[in-house]
Amino acid sequence: MAHSSTRFTVQPGGALTGRIRVPGDKSISHRSIMLGSLAEGVTHVSGFLEGEDSLATLQAFKAMGVRIEGPDQGRVVIHGVGMQGLKAPAAPLDLGNSGTSMRLMSGLLAGQSFACTLVGDASLSTRPMKRVTAPLAEMGACIDTTETGTAPLHIKPSDGLKGIRYDMPVASAQVKSCLLLAGLYADGETCVTEPAPTRDHTERMLAGFGYEVRRAGSRVCLSGGGRLSACDIDVPADISSAAFFLVAASIAEGSDLVLEHVGMNPTRDGVINILRLMGADISVSNARDVGGEPVADLRVRSAPLKGIRIPEDQVPLAIDEFPALFVAAACAEGKTVLTGAEELRVKESDRIAAMADGLKILGVSAEPTPDGIVIQGKGGQGTVFGGGEVDSLGDHRIAMSFAMAALRASDKISICDCANVNTSFPDFAGLAAGCGLAIEVSA
Repeated sequence: MAHSSTRFTVQPGGALTGRIRVPGDKSISHRSIMLGSLAEGVTHVSGFLEGEDSLATLQAFKAMGVRIEGPDQGRVVIHGVGMQGLKAPAAPLDLGNSGTSMRLMSGLLAGQSFACTLVGDASLSTRPMKRVTAPLAEMGACIDTTETGTAPLHIKPSDGLKGIRYDMPVASAQVKSCLLLAGLYADGETCVTEPAPTRDHTERMLAGFGYEVRRAGSRVCLSGGGRLSACDIDVPADISSAAFFLVAASIAEGSDLVLEHVGMNPTRDGVINILRLMGADISVSNARDVGGEPVADLRVRSAPLKGIRIPEDQVPLAIDEFPALFVAAACAEGKTVLTGAEELRVKESDRIAAMADGLKILGVSAEPTPDGIVIQGKGGQGTVFGGGEVDSLGDHRIAMSFAMAALRASDKISICDCANVNTSFPDFAGLAAGCGLAIEVSA
């Protein structure tokens, strides 16, 4: 895969202080476009994440005839076309690097009366799509993939979708959301049962748009044939983006940082729970509810961390935050053990292998296992990482995690292939530099 030339160079040391608001939640930004487009009336969104992934979703719905104004400083106005109002796009819908867009839209588009094709970049074209296309086929969808079950996805009109009861083999919010969105167009009831809790933004937002969603324990159900009514959405700051700063301020002595308006959805707060188990000093204030989603301000101060065995029930609640948590583990006293995280091997990169390789380059003992990793932390207040060059493999979360590692390094850390940071966190380097990270970006 071709490498981008964008490089982060981070000088060692420093502390993080001040107040910042990280960009809007990516999961909620995607869903606001999808549901706003299918709603009746005009939906106003504020705090929209202007990253490449969310913009790929926005462009796709524009290509299907939805009038969308913005984004302008996080504000988007969506003129909904109703459940049956989408039109066939003139060309394949290019979703870039966004697995969320592809998996959720495959469900939403399976119930349309037109054919369309979903394509992505080199990375997205290697990610597994059978996990959504197989259950969609059970509902009656007609979707062709490559022989290996990857994109491009060719979606053809079906004779009509029917609701199913689906027990997910692996906890995945994307699979659950895909099937619920297909269920909007299915005859009868669609029920999804998950083996462990996953993020519930789709269910919360459907309810916000006035669609009845029934939840009982680990099962969520809805019936097809309803309608969505436009509403206003204020997107919380993304806890996955906040995670890099939660870890950084925890490991860098003298740090005292406030992160404002962070989404505190209980299906996403694993990173806070895990860091607190490790001894992090994180306090929550100004807790409130915004558009069905809990938000709060987080204050994090540096604290000595200790290695832990990460509880498996927290793994799905922190699946995207593990690259950052591995940096925290390297700075902790003693051993940190992660199990039950096979999902990390099929993200934008194999995050277990990529992080283990990078940690070893920087002098930290990290042994990957089939479903996790064992990291031997160095603890104390001194330097943990040596300097060196790390390859992010084009994975935005790996690039940002190793940038924060420089706070406890003995020499500069250089990270290559960082262009994809813009998929989730535009101006990461600017925000990080503003609160104390000595980071430079070069092409």
